[in-house]
Amino acid sequence: MELQTRLDTLLTLARELGIDLRSESLGGEGGGLCALKGRRVLFVDTSADLDTRYERTAAALAGLPELEGRYLPPEIREDLHRFTEGTAR
Repeated sequence: MELQTRLDTLLTLARELGIDLRSESLGGEGGGLCALKGRRVLFVDTSADLDTRYERTAAALAGLPELEGRYLPPEIREDLHRFTEGTAR
């Protein structure tokens, strides 16, 4: 599965989980999940390359309890598992 497709899948998943998405220029190294005014917000750094955007998004979503029992493509499930185990590249 192409990396852009993986990222798109994670962003769709985030929306389905009720997470607000914000695409912002954060200098190429930023992005992640935070809580603002009681809402979860996922920031995607538009200055970052595709690899960084994917890695930051996967790291932000890894370990969310809402992912249990949801279907995810095996490649994405493996990536998320690497982050929960602390073995991400």
